[in-house]
Amino acid sequence: MGTTEDRAAIGQTIDAPVDAWGRHDADAYGAQFTDDATYVTYYRGRADIVESHRVLFDKFVKGTRLADQVLDVRFLGADAAVVTGRGDTYKGDPPAKLSKVQTYAMVREVDGRWRIAAFHNTKRRPLMERISFRTAPGLVPAAER
Repeated sequence: MGTTEDRAAIGQTIDAPVDAWGRHDADAYGAQFTDDATYVTYYRGRADIVESHRVLFDKFVKGTRLADQVLDVRFLGADAAVVTGRGDTYKGDPPAKLSKVQTYAMVREVDGRWRIAAFHNTKRRPLMERISFRTAPGLVPAAER
C-alpha cells in the first residue's frame, strides 16, 4: 500500500507548511489542511488554523522557522496515512535535536491532493525520558535504541 508517488506527495504536503512558516504565510500554511482539519492542540477547521497562524506569525512565533523530520509513513488504505515525526520552532540555526513529537493524519481528497486532516504536536521531556530509560530500560522505544 502507498506508492512511491504517494510517499513523495505526502512528503511535499508536510514540507509545504515548513516553507510557509518560514515566510510567515498563514494562507499557504493552512492550505495543506483539510477544510475540517483538527489541529489537536487548539483549532478546528482550515479557516481557524489560518486565522490563528496569522496572529501567531505576527506575535508569538514572529521571526521563527519550523523544522520537521518525518520518521514513518504508515498507509491505512489507498487514501489515508498516519505520519509520525519530530519538529520544532527556532530562531537562528536549526536545533540539533527536535523537541516535539508530531503525528499527522493524512487523507487524499477528491482533487487527488494529500492534505492534513489532523495534527498533534507534543513537547518531549528529555530529562524525564533519560531518567525513565535508565531506570527502566524496557521503556526505551525501538527508534531510540
